[in-house]
Amino acid sequence: SCGSCHSQHLDEWSESMHAYASDDPVFVAMNKRGQRETNGSLGNFCVQCHAPIALRTGATTDGSNLASLPTPMHGITCYYCHSVDKVYGAQNNPLHLSDDAVLRADILDPRDNTAHNSTYSTLHDGAQPESATMCGACHDVTTQSGLALEKTFVEWQGAIYAKNTPQTLLTCSGCHMPSAQAPASDQPNMPVRAVHSHAVPGVDISLTSSDSNAQNVLVQSNLDPALVAKLCVTPPGNGPTVTATLDDAFVGHNWPSGATHNRRAWLELIAYAGTNVVFSSGVVADGQDVLTITDPNLWIFRQRLLDAKGVEVKFMWQAVTTDGAFLTPSVTNDPQAPGYYHALSRTYDVPPNADKITMRLRVISIGLDVINDLISSGDLDPSLAAKVPVYTLAGTTLTWTTANGFGCIPQ
Repeated sequence: SCGSCHSQHLDEWSESMHAYASDDPVFVAMNKRGQRETNGSLGNFCVQCHAPIALRTGATTDGSNLASLPTPMHGITCYYCHSVDKVYGAQNNPLHLSDDAVLRADILDPRDNTAHNSTYSTLHDGAQPESATMCGACHDVTTQSGLALEKTFVEWQGAIYAKNTPQTLLTCSGCHMPSAQAPASDQPNMPVRAVHSHAVPGVDISLTSSDSNAQNVLVQSNLDPALVAKLCVTPPGNGPTVTATLDDAFVGHNWPSGATHNRRAWLELIAYAGTNVVFSSGVVADGQDVLTITDPNLWIFRQRLLDAKGVEVKFMWQAVTTDGAFLTPSVTNDPQAPGYYHALSRTYDVPPNADKITMRLRVISIGLDVINDLISSGDLDPSLAAKVPVYTLAGTTLTWTTANGFGCIPQ
């Protein structure tokens, strides 16, 4: 019904993970397995964010019957977000929906229309810091055992982009819902406004979408500029010959973030002498689980879930604590302030005859170890493993050759 006036918004949203939140087969598989392995005590933990309308209307209690529910009960819908009038917490979806039949957005002077009443809301205005609290309400997750599982909003709060000044403030929608000048409605004689994309790309995509290529393009364009990289090569005999540096300079939170217990990001570095490979690290074949490679030099970013004995587990309902490695965001633009330098580096001893060195950072939204575990338990279709894309960040793809001379790329 919203698409009859907002067709572009509907088209964008329809391919987003918000639309697929309750239909994504990995979510369905995890919720099914979690309910089974906890004897139902997982309850509404997952669906409170993934199918909030279904839960709040009583159409579901635990998500086990989502497939049988009508379309308006699925995912995170237009009505759900645009009815929010209050945020009364910071995790696990503490959003309050109005009952006044007024839809909210960032338009200061909404036009009267016959579809719905409208009003301006700072919660929906990406230029206002309050808008981040609305996104953060679902993107910070604490488990039933009290484990802070996802902390994207907390991470943003500690970053320079949360500082409420014109020079620094950048909220969630600034990156994930960029704006363009266009009419907000398809109705005639509508004014041109700043209209936000509703595709909301991050790193996840739907594995059953009819247009996964379009989703991939959006995710790739979101990832490409995220990190700043440097590749430095020193003369043989002066210590480690290669240093790779990664800087989370342009992301408003840790990288990776979100469901970091599922993410796998790693650096691939290859050295050549002529056409021969003389050193490599992080080389993962298509369809291979990065955690299965034997590589003492592997530089990987991920969160590990641990049980009470410190043993790694796959799923959040099994975990009581975590550890991991991440890139952290910028916290200040003052070179004299503590925390200004936050880039991370890794050194590699490369044979002295290397005349070409390449590096790139790769990321998969959900590790194949998790996917394969869900397949082996019978909860996930085996054909879906091949549909999980691995992305390479363009900003981290660098090549050094002897023609560059010793030093850093870029200088």
